[in-house]
Amino acid sequence: MEGTEWKKSINKKKGELGFSLIEVLVAVAILCVGVLATASMQGAGSRNSVISDTRTKATTLAADRIEKLVDLSWTDPLLSDADGDGQAGLGDTQFDNDPSTQSDADHQVVDNDYTIYWNIADNFPINDTKTLKVIVTWQIYGVSGRVSMERVIPRII
Repeated sequence: MEGTEWKKSINKKKGELGFSLIEVLVAVAILCVGVLATASMQGAGSRNSVISDTRTKATTLAADRIEKLVDLSWTDPLLSDADGDGQAGLGDTQFDNDPSTQSDADHQVVDNDYTIYWNIADNFPINDTKTLKVIVTWQIYGVSGRVSMERVIPRII
């Protein structure tokens, strides 16, 4: 009898078995929204990762340039204030290779996607020092980026 009772209980619930088509469609729609949201986050995450990596490389280039310049002799032409604008020109990032142009950077090097500028201010902040400012610029995804570092170099007698 137990088998017969079981069949009767199944027959009573026959209309309630399984999922309706509407329930399946709603579940698929919710799943699709979730998958699309996750996919869009992946794209944004990848873009942010590339931007972060670019900024890290620019910072490394700036630090490397400072270390190379600090090792030069005090009178090396690469440590000269080429346009004579001193402290006022430490932030300059234009370059037309004309020393009479006051808004020009003192020196420039292009390293793949990065442009490295450096400016010198003699006897600033005190006599017998040079203030060196290195600025690295780049452009990625249509957005410009900029990193700068500054160092005071004392004259060692």
